Amino acid sequence: MSNTIKSGNKQPSVETILTHTGRHPEHQFGFVNTPVYRGSTILFPTLDELESTKPRYDYGRTGNPSASSVSDLITELEGAAGTVLCPSGLSAISTALMSIVSVGDHILITDTAYQPTRRFSNSVLSRLGVTPQYYDPRIGAGIEALFTDKTKLVFVESPGSLTFEIQDLRAIVAAAKKRDAFVVVDNSWATPLYHRPLELGADLVLHAGTKMFVGHSDAMFGTVSANARTWQQLRETATAMGVCASPDDIFLAARGLRTLALRMKEHGARALDLAAWLETQEGVLTVHHPALASHPDHALYQRDFTGSGSVFSVEIEARPREKLAAMLDGLEVFGMGWSWGGYESLMLPIHPEKTRTAVKWTSENTALRIHVGLEGVEDLRSDLAAGLARYFA
Repeated sequence: MSNTIKSGNKQPSVETILTHTGRHPEHQFGFVNTPVYRGSTILFPTLDELESTKPRYDYGRTGNPSASSVSDLITELEGAAGTVLCPSGLSAISTALMSIVSVGDHILITDTAYQPTRRFSNSVLSRLGVTPQYYDPRIGAGIEALFTDKTKLVFVESPGSLTFEIQDLRAIVAAAKKRDAFVVVDNSWATPLYHRPLELGADLVLHAGTKMFVGHSDAMFGTVSANARTWQQLRETATAMGVCASPDDIFLAARGLRTLALRMKEHGARALDLAAWLETQEGVLTVHHPALASHPDHALYQRDFTGSGSVFSVEIEARPREKLAAMLDGLEVFGMGWSWGGYESLMLPIHPEKTRTAVKWTSENTALRIHVGLEGVEDLRSDLAAGLARYFA
Protein backbone atom coordinates (compact mmCIF):
# COMPACT_ATOMS: atom_id res chain seq x y z
CA MET A 1 0.00 0.00 0.00
CA SER A 2 1.35 3.41 -0.93
CA ASN A 3 1.98 6.02 1.75
CA THR A 4 -0.25 8.40 -0.22
CA ILE A 5 -3.89 7.36 0.00
CA LYS A 6 -6.21 8.45 -2.78
CA SER A 7 -9.92 7.71 -2.94
CA GLY A 8 -10.91 9.73 -5.97
CA ASN A 9 -11.50 13.25 -4.70
CA LYS A 10 -12.53 12.01 -1.27
CA GLN A 11 -10.43 12.84 1.78
CA PRO A 12 -9.47 9.60 3.52
CA SER A 13 -10.81 8.95 7.00
CA VAL A 14 -8.68 9.69 10.05
CA GLU A 15 -8.47 5.94 10.68
CA THR A 16 -6.95 5.44 7.22
CA ILE A 17 -4.56 8.36 7.70
CA LEU A 18 -3.40 6.93 11.04
CA THR A 19 -2.88 3.51 9.50
CA HIS A 20 -0.96 4.56 6.39
CA THR A 21 0.57 8.04 6.53
CA GLY A 22 4.31 8.06 7.20
CA ARG A 23 4.86 4.42 6.26
CA HIS A 24 7.06 3.68 3.25
CA PRO A 25 7.29 -0.11 2.90
CA GLU A 26 8.60 0.37 -0.63
CA HIS A 27 11.72 1.97 0.91
CA GLN A 28 12.07 -0.67 3.66
CA PHE A 29 12.28 -3.88 1.65
CA GLY A 30 8.52 -4.30 2.05
CA PHE A 31 8.47 -4.29 5.86
CA VAL A 32 5.13 -2.82 6.92
CA ASN A 33 6.54 -0.61 9.72
CA THR A 34 9.35 1.88 9.44
CA PRO A 35 12.22 0.36 11.45
CA VAL A 36 14.15 2.05 14.22
CA TYR A 37 16.99 4.11 12.74
CA ARG A 38 19.60 4.47 15.45
CA GLY A 39 22.63 6.50 14.59
CA SER A 40 24.50 9.75 14.69
CA THR A 41 26.64 9.68 11.52
CA ILE A 42 25.28 9.80 8.00
CA LEU A 43 27.71 9.08 5.15
CA PHE A 44 27.71 11.03 1.90
CA PRO A 45 29.08 9.40 -1.26
CA THR A 46 30.28 12.64 -2.86
CA LEU A 47 31.57 16.05 -1.85
CA ASP A 48 28.66 17.67 -3.69
CA GLU A 49 26.16 15.77 -1.55
CA LEU A 50 28.12 16.48 1.63
CA GLU A 51 28.04 20.20 0.90
CA SER A 52 24.44 20.26 -0.29
CA THR A 53 22.33 22.87 1.50
CA LYS A 54 19.27 20.64 1.43
CA PRO A 55 20.20 17.04 2.25
CA ARG A 56 17.28 14.81 3.29
CA TYR A 57 19.23 13.83 6.41
CA ASP A 58 22.60 15.14 7.53
CA TYR A 59 23.04 14.13 11.19
CA GLY A 60 21.19 11.88 13.61
CA ARG A 61 20.07 14.72 15.84
CA THR A 62 18.25 16.54 13.04
CA GLY A 63 16.20 13.64 11.74
CA ASN A 64 16.01 10.15 10.28
CA PRO A 65 13.35 8.02 8.56
CA SER A 66 11.90 6.93 11.92
CA ALA A 67 11.33 10.57 12.88
CA SER A 68 9.98 11.53 9.46
CA SER A 69 7.39 8.76 9.55
CA VAL A 70 5.88 10.19 12.74
CA SER A 71 6.29 13.91 12.04
CA ASP A 72 4.64 13.48 8.63
CA LEU A 73 1.68 11.74 10.26
CA ILE A 74 1.24 14.33 13.02
CA THR A 75 1.56 17.16 10.49
CA GLU A 76 -1.27 15.69 8.43
CA LEU A 77 -3.46 15.08 11.47
CA GLU A 78 -2.98 18.66 12.69
CA GLY A 79 -3.30 20.32 9.28
CA ALA A 80 0.08 21.90 10.02
CA ALA A 81 3.00 23.26 8.02
CA GLY A 82 5.39 21.05 9.97
CA THR A 83 6.06 19.19 13.22
CA VAL A 84 9.05 18.72 15.51
CA LEU A 85 9.41 15.71 17.78
CA CYS A 86 10.55 16.15 21.37
CA PRO A 87 11.80 13.80 24.09
CA SER A 88 8.87 14.58 26.44
CA GLY A 89 5.70 16.61 26.76
CA LEU A 90 7.50 19.21 28.86
CA SER A 91 10.18 19.48 26.19
CA ALA A 92 7.42 20.16 23.66
CA ILE A 93 6.07 22.93 25.90
CA SER A 94 9.47 24.56 26.45
CA THR A 95 10.40 24.27 22.76
CA ALA A 96 7.13 25.86 21.67
CA LEU A 97 7.52 28.76 24.11
CA MET A 98 11.20 29.32 23.37
CA SER A 99 10.46 29.48 19.64
CA ILE A 100 8.31 32.57 20.21
CA VAL A 101 9.50 34.59 23.21
CA SER A 102 12.33 37.11 23.56
CA VAL A 103 13.75 39.15 26.40
CA GLY A 104 11.22 41.70 27.64
CA ASP A 105 8.14 39.85 26.41
CA HIS A 106 4.95 39.45 28.41
CA ILE A 107 3.03 36.19 28.03
CA LEU A 108 -0.45 35.14 29.16
CA ILE A 109 -0.87 31.59 30.48
CA THR A 110 -4.11 29.91 31.50
CA ASP A 111 -4.38 29.46 35.25
CA THR A 112 -5.22 25.79 34.68
CA ALA A 113 -1.97 24.99 32.89
CA TYR A 114 -0.10 21.76 33.56
CA GLN A 115 2.10 22.43 36.60
CA PRO A 116 5.44 21.87 34.78
CA THR A 117 4.34 24.57 32.29
CA ARG A 118 4.03 26.99 35.19
CA ARG A 119 7.33 25.86 36.67
CA PHE A 120 9.20 26.42 33.38
CA SER A 121 7.58 29.82 32.89
CA ASN A 122 8.14 30.99 36.47
CA SER A 123 11.75 29.84 36.60
CA VAL A 124 13.52 29.64 33.23
CA LEU A 125 11.47 32.17 31.27
CA SER A 126 11.38 34.65 34.16
CA ARG A 127 15.14 34.34 34.55
CA LEU A 128 15.51 35.14 30.85
CA GLY A 129 13.49 38.34 31.15
CA VAL A 130 10.06 37.06 30.09
CA THR A 131 7.10 37.97 32.31
CA PRO A 132 4.37 35.32 32.71
CA GLN A 133 0.88 36.35 33.80
CA TYR A 134 -1.87 33.85 34.58
CA TYR A 135 -5.45 34.38 33.49
CA ASP A 136 -8.88 32.97 34.28
CA PRO A 137 -9.45 30.05 31.86
CA ARG A 138 -13.03 31.21 31.39
CA ILE A 139 -12.07 34.79 30.52
CA GLY A 140 -12.93 34.41 26.82
CA ALA A 141 -12.98 37.69 24.94
CA GLY A 142 -12.18 39.49 28.18
CA ILE A 143 -8.55 38.46 27.74
CA GLU A 144 -8.11 41.51 25.53
CA ALA A 145 -8.00 43.68 28.66
CA LEU A 146 -4.86 41.84 29.82
CA PHE A 147 -2.81 42.58 26.71
CA THR A 148 0.00 45.09 26.92
CA ASP A 149 2.26 46.44 24.20
CA LYS A 150 4.73 43.69 25.21
CA THR A 151 2.36 40.72 25.11
CA LYS A 152 3.85 38.16 22.73
CA LEU A 153 1.72 35.05 23.19
CA VAL A 154 -1.24 33.43 24.89
CA PHE A 155 -0.87 29.87 26.17
CA VAL A 156 -4.07 27.80 26.16
CA GLU A 157 -4.70 24.39 27.70
CA SER A 158 -8.22 23.26 26.98
CA PRO A 159 -9.53 21.58 28.99
CA GLY A 160 -7.34 22.28 31.98
CA SER A 161 -5.58 19.11 33.13
CA LEU A 162 -6.93 19.19 36.70
CA THR A 163 -10.23 21.07 36.71
CA PHE A 164 -11.24 20.68 33.05
CA GLU A 165 -12.42 24.15 32.06
CA ILE A 166 -12.94 24.59 28.31
CA GLN A 167 -11.48 27.80 26.93
CA ASP A 168 -13.08 29.95 24.25
CA LEU A 169 -10.22 29.52 21.79
CA ARG A 170 -11.99 31.43 19.00
CA ALA A 171 -12.36 34.53 21.21
CA ILE A 172 -8.77 34.27 22.43
CA VAL A 173 -7.47 33.98 18.88
CA ALA A 174 -9.51 36.99 17.80
CA ALA A 175 -8.07 39.08 20.64
CA ALA A 176 -4.52 37.91 19.93
CA LYS A 177 -4.75 38.70 16.23
CA LYS A 178 -5.64 42.30 17.00
CA ARG A 179 -2.27 42.59 18.79
CA ASP A 180 -0.29 40.39 16.38
CA ALA A 181 0.33 38.00 19.29
CA PHE A 182 0.74 34.25 18.99
CA VAL A 183 -1.53 31.54 20.39
CA VAL A 184 -0.06 28.26 21.64
CA VAL A 185 -2.37 25.36 22.57
CA ASP A 186 -1.70 22.25 24.64
CA ASN A 187 -4.12 19.77 23.04
CA SER A 188 -3.00 16.60 24.82
CA TRP A 189 -6.48 15.72 26.15
CA ALA A 190 -8.49 15.74 22.93
CA THR A 191 -5.72 15.02 20.40
CA PRO A 192 -6.12 16.23 16.79
CA LEU A 193 -8.83 13.60 16.36
CA TYR A 194 -11.29 15.57 18.50
CA HIS A 195 -9.98 19.15 18.49
CA ARG A 196 -8.17 21.13 15.76
CA PRO A 197 -6.63 24.30 17.25
CA LEU A 198 -4.72 25.29 14.10
CA GLU A 199 -7.99 25.35 12.15
CA LEU A 200 -9.38 27.70 14.81
CA GLY A 201 -6.50 30.13 14.36
CA ALA A 202 -3.83 28.95 16.83
CA ASP A 203 -0.21 29.23 15.73
CA LEU A 204 1.32 26.25 17.55
CA VAL A 205 -0.29 23.11 18.95
CA LEU A 206 1.59 20.73 21.20
CA HIS A 207 1.07 17.34 22.78
CA ALA A 208 2.43 15.40 25.69
CA GLY A 209 2.70 12.45 23.33
CA THR A 210 3.66 10.30 26.30
CA LYS A 211 -0.07 10.15 26.95
CA MET A 212 -2.47 9.32 24.13
CA PHE A 213 -0.02 9.12 21.22
CA VAL A 214 2.19 6.47 22.83
CA GLY A 215 -0.77 4.96 24.64
CA HIS A 216 1.07 2.16 26.45
CA SER A 217 2.85 3.96 29.32
CA ASP A 218 6.26 2.84 28.06
CA ALA A 219 7.87 5.88 26.41
CA MET A 220 8.37 9.62 26.87
CA PHE A 221 7.45 11.73 23.85
CA GLY A 222 6.20 15.15 22.74
CA THR A 223 5.26 16.99 19.55
CA VAL A 224 4.89 20.60 18.44
CA SER A 225 3.11 21.43 15.18
CA ALA A 226 3.16 24.86 13.56
CA ASN A 227 1.19 26.85 11.05
CA ALA A 228 2.96 28.55 8.13
CA ARG A 229 3.53 31.68 10.20
CA THR A 230 5.58 29.91 12.87
CA TRP A 231 7.01 26.79 11.24
CA GLN A 232 10.39 28.21 10.26
CA GLN A 233 11.14 29.69 13.69
CA LEU A 234 9.95 26.53 15.44
CA ARG A 235 12.21 24.34 13.32
CA GLU A 236 15.20 26.67 13.76
CA THR A 237 14.69 26.84 17.54
CA ALA A 238 14.41 23.06 17.92
CA THR A 239 17.55 22.57 15.84
CA ALA A 240 19.51 25.21 17.73
CA MET A 241 18.47 23.76 21.11
CA GLY A 242 19.32 20.21 20.08
CA VAL A 243 15.78 18.99 20.62
CA CYS A 244 15.37 15.42 19.39
CA ALA A 245 13.43 12.37 20.48
CA SER A 246 14.98 8.93 20.91
CA PRO A 247 14.54 6.70 17.84
CA ASP A 248 13.26 3.91 20.09
CA ASP A 249 10.67 6.21 21.67
CA ILE A 250 9.68 7.44 18.21
CA PHE A 251 9.09 3.84 17.16
CA LEU A 252 6.88 3.27 20.21
CA ALA A 253 4.96 6.48 19.42
CA ALA A 254 4.46 5.28 15.84
CA ARG A 255 3.09 1.99 17.14
CA GLY A 256 0.67 3.81 19.43
CA LEU A 257 -0.49 6.27 16.79
CA ARG A 258 -1.63 3.50 14.44
CA THR A 259 -4.38 2.56 16.92
CA LEU A 260 -5.11 6.06 18.25
CA ALA A 261 -8.58 6.37 16.71
CA LEU A 262 -9.78 3.08 18.20
CA ARG A 263 -8.22 3.75 21.59
CA MET A 264 -9.56 7.30 21.82
CA LYS A 265 -13.06 6.06 21.03
CA GLU A 266 -12.91 3.42 23.78
CA HIS A 267 -11.16 5.62 26.37
CA GLY A 268 -13.63 8.45 25.75
CA ALA A 269 -16.74 6.29 25.90
CA ARG A 270 -15.66 4.50 29.09
CA ALA A 271 -14.66 7.75 30.78
CA LEU A 272 -17.98 9.39 29.97
CA ASP A 273 -19.85 6.30 31.18
CA LEU A 274 -18.06 6.40 34.54
CA ALA A 275 -18.38 10.17 34.84
CA ALA A 276 -22.15 9.98 34.32
CA TRP A 277 -22.41 7.15 36.86
CA LEU A 278 -20.38 9.09 39.43
CA GLU A 279 -22.83 12.00 39.16
CA THR A 280 -25.49 9.70 40.62
CA GLN A 281 -23.46 8.54 43.61
CA GLU A 282 -24.10 9.76 47.13
CA GLY A 283 -21.30 11.97 48.44
CA VAL A 284 -20.10 12.92 44.95
CA LEU A 285 -20.57 16.68 44.70
CA THR A 286 -19.23 17.64 41.27
CA VAL A 287 -17.93 15.77 38.23
CA HIS A 288 -15.68 17.90 36.02
CA HIS A 289 -16.10 16.38 32.56
CA PRO A 290 -16.86 18.81 29.71
CA ALA A 291 -18.86 16.25 27.73
CA LEU A 292 -21.46 16.09 30.52
CA ALA A 293 -24.46 18.38 30.06
CA SER A 294 -23.95 19.53 33.66
CA HIS A 295 -20.53 21.00 32.90
CA PRO A 296 -20.58 24.84 32.75
CA ASP A 297 -18.55 24.85 29.52
CA HIS A 298 -20.53 22.11 27.79
CA ALA A 299 -21.76 24.44 25.03
CA LEU A 300 -18.18 25.47 24.17
CA TYR A 301 -17.16 21.83 24.20
CA GLN A 302 -19.94 20.95 21.76
CA ARG A 303 -18.99 23.84 19.49
CA ASP A 304 -15.24 23.16 19.23
CA PHE A 305 -14.73 19.46 20.04
CA THR A 306 -15.94 16.32 18.31
CA GLY A 307 -15.15 13.88 21.10
CA SER A 308 -13.73 13.61 24.60
CA GLY A 309 -10.64 12.23 26.26
CA SER A 310 -9.93 9.68 28.94
CA VAL A 311 -9.40 12.01 31.90
CA PHE A 312 -11.76 13.95 34.18
CA SER A 313 -11.91 14.96 37.83
CA VAL A 314 -14.41 14.66 40.62
CA GLU A 315 -15.07 16.37 43.95
CA ILE A 316 -16.39 14.39 46.89
CA GLU A 317 -17.30 15.41 50.42
CA ALA A 318 -14.22 16.06 52.53
CA ARG A 319 -13.08 13.37 54.94
CA PRO A 320 -9.86 12.91 56.97
CA ARG A 321 -6.73 11.78 55.13
CA GLU A 322 -6.94 8.28 56.57
CA LYS A 323 -10.28 7.84 54.80
CA LEU A 324 -8.71 8.93 51.51
CA ALA A 325 -5.85 6.48 52.09
CA ALA A 326 -8.34 3.68 52.79
CA MET A 327 -10.12 4.47 49.53
CA LEU A 328 -7.02 4.68 47.33
CA ASP A 329 -4.81 2.05 48.95
CA GLY A 330 -7.53 -0.56 48.62
CA LEU A 331 -8.17 -0.08 44.89
CA GLU A 332 -7.74 -3.28 42.87
CA VAL A 333 -8.25 -2.12 39.27
CA PHE A 334 -7.29 1.56 39.42
CA GLY A 335 -3.64 2.38 40.06
CA MET A 336 -2.07 5.56 41.39
CA GLY A 337 0.35 7.36 39.07
CA TRP A 338 1.12 10.81 37.73
CA SER A 339 0.55 10.16 34.06
CA TRP A 340 -2.44 9.10 31.98
CA GLY A 341 -3.25 7.88 28.48
CA GLY A 342 -2.22 4.24 28.89
CA TYR A 343 -4.32 1.09 28.88
CA GLU A 344 -4.41 1.03 32.70
CA SER A 345 -6.84 3.16 34.71
CA LEU A 346 -5.43 5.62 37.25
CA MET A 347 -6.77 7.73 40.09
CA LEU A 348 -5.00 10.14 42.40
CA PRO A 349 -5.78 13.16 44.61
CA ILE A 350 -5.23 16.62 43.15
CA HIS A 351 -4.75 20.00 44.77
CA PRO A 352 -5.70 22.90 42.47
CA GLU A 353 -5.49 25.28 45.43
CA LYS A 354 -1.70 24.85 45.45
CA THR A 355 -1.19 26.12 41.91
CA ARG A 356 -4.02 28.48 40.97
CA THR A 357 -3.20 32.19 41.26
CA ALA A 358 -5.46 34.15 38.89
CA VAL A 359 -8.63 32.51 40.17
CA LYS A 360 -8.20 30.97 43.58
CA TRP A 361 -9.51 27.45 44.05
CA THR A 362 -11.58 27.77 47.21
CA SER A 363 -13.29 24.39 47.31
CA GLU A 364 -12.47 22.40 50.46
CA ASN A 365 -13.78 19.16 48.99
CA THR A 366 -11.57 16.18 48.23
CA ALA A 367 -10.63 16.32 44.54
CA LEU A 368 -9.57 13.30 42.49
CA ARG A 369 -8.36 12.98 38.91
CA ILE A 370 -9.39 9.84 37.06
CA HIS A 371 -7.93 8.34 33.88
CA VAL A 372 -10.09 5.61 32.43
CA GLY A 373 -8.16 2.85 30.72
CA LEU A 374 -9.32 -0.18 28.77
CA GLU A 375 -10.48 -2.49 31.54
CA GLY A 376 -14.09 -3.63 31.71
CA VAL A 377 -16.38 -0.78 32.71
CA GLU A 378 -18.22 -2.91 35.26
CA ASP A 379 -14.91 -3.83 36.90
CA LEU A 380 -13.97 -0.15 37.09
CA ARG A 381 -17.38 0.79 38.46
CA SER A 382 -17.19 -1.90 41.12
CA ASP A 383 -13.70 -0.79 42.15
CA LEU A 384 -14.86 2.82 42.43
CA ALA A 385 -17.99 1.85 44.37
CA ALA A 386 -15.94 -0.17 46.85
CA GLY A 387 -13.50 2.69 47.21
CA LEU A 388 -16.25 5.22 47.88
CA ALA A 389 -17.76 2.85 50.44
CA ARG A 390 -14.43 2.70 52.30
CA TYR A 391 -14.10 6.49 52.08
CA PHE A 392 -17.54 7.21 53.51
CA ALA A 393 -17.62 4.33 56.04
